[in-house]
Formats: sequence, structure tokens, C-alpha cells
Amino acid sequence: MSISKRVVLHFPRNLVDRPIVVRLVRDFNLSFNILKASVTPNEEGLLVMELMGEEADYYNGFKYLTEAGVTIEPLSKTVMRDEVKCVHCGACTALCPGDALEMELSTRLVQFHDDRCLACGLCIRACPLKAMEMKF
Repeated sequence: MSISKRVVLHFPRNLVDRPIVVRLVRDFNLSFNILKASVTPNEEGLLVMELMGEEADYYNGFKYLTEAGVTIEPLSKTVMRDEVKCVHCGACTALCPGDALEMELSTRLVQFHDDRCLACGLCIRACPLKAMEMKF
């Protein structure tokens, strides 16, 4: 069965100059789409990506990453909306390039679809009440 998941990879400083991700393609037959990256020599690296492939290959690739020292988080635990602060004004919906935030017309409530999120951070800047957070 084919799966696709969005994840955040944290690379410790000793791994940022190693070809870790290329092995996901070569050895585990996974494909990927980089959504966001921040890699600086001698500092921790951050890579937000969508990984796609067969389920067994996906989990074997994750095992390899973990054993190599990469920390993996699902993107859905990284980008969050504070339901208490949000007043559903819709300011975030106009800027979201992945359509992760949309106004439901029947209820006039903003819906957050974390599976569509690109972790671009535009919603954080758009929200007047700072209800959106990104915790990397």
C-alpha cells in the first residue's frame, strides 16, 4: 500500500553535511517533496518534507533515519492552531498557499487541515490574535 506523510526532520549538527536524504530514495525507494529547509553548517538542520512510497519502505526509511540520529515529528504536531485564541476571522485563509486553512461557508468557522499544511508560516503573520503557532 502506498502512503504519503508530511514530516519534520531535525538533523543534529554532526549530520548536516552527510547525504542522509539521498539514501531514502536510493535504498528505500521513497520519493519526497521538500516543503521547507533550514540547513547551516555546524548547526542543527531542519527539513520539512512530504515522503511518499510503499508502507514497508516508508517505515524502513524512518528506522534508518532514527538510527542515524535524525529526530522525526509529524508536521501535524508542529503547526497548530490555538482554538481558544482563534475568533474565526478568516484572515489566514487568504494567504494559505496549501489551502490548509479554509472558511466553512455553512458555519463561518475556519477549518485547519494539517494534512495540507506546507509549514510556510504565512498564517502566523496573518493572524491578528496569534492563534497559529509553529514549534520546530
